[in-house]
Amino acid sequence: MLSNTLNILFDLDGTLTDPREGITRCIQYALGQFNEVIPPWEQLTWCIGPPLKASFAQLLNTGDPIMLDQALAHYRKRFSEKGLFENALYPGVASALDDLRTAGFKLFLATSKPRVFARQILDHFKITPYFHTAYGSELDGRLSDKGVLIAHIIEKEGLDSSATLMVGDRVYDIEGGKKNNVMTAAVAYGYGTPDEINAANPDVVFESITDISQTLLFKSKWARGASQSQ
Repeated sequence: MLSNTLNILFDLDGTLTDPREGITRCIQYALGQFNEVIPPWEQLTWCIGPPLKASFAQLLNTGDPIMLDQALAHYRKRFSEKGLFENALYPGVASALDDLRTAGFKLFLATSKPRVFARQILDHFKITPYFHTAYGSELDGRLSDKGVLIAHIIEKEGLDSSATLMVGDRVYDIEGGKKNNVMTAAVAYGYGTPDEINAANPDVVFESITDISQTLLFKSKWARGASQSQ
């Protein structure tokens, strides 16, 4: 199945970068503005991946849209100043992206993180040139749902769903891909638990970013060889 892949949509947090420090510190900062008890970072890693407003709704135990907007504003204040760069590329990301792009795959960023922040992160780590286009949510919340975002990318870029692969670490990435009839791959090194990944039932699970590039490059070469022999 993966031999048909031409387009690869990559999640950002937990897939290309490890944003734990920045995200958890910014959540702690935002909660502190409401005089809430601030959980240790270990209890906040579940917030890495889903739309932040939904996470704050659980953390603050509220559905009040004004309070949630305030929490998001506090988070973004610190994130834009510090949290953005409290981040690290996973080992092998740059070389894997380079190999895939060189081999002719068309790469897209597909993150629920606001696009304005995502593009700064790609620039910071010098991996922007590997992507055809970087897509993310808007600051007003539009496109934060991964299924809606993937549909937007497919329509905007005119992609063939049957030749497109969504790669991510959380159930939202896999479910978003399935809603759009694209192939799905989960990475085992991110923030999705084994139970979460198994329940999401992706088409394939990769142990590392290097596994992704090596597998896709091999299958691509195999498919070309099989086509030429016919």
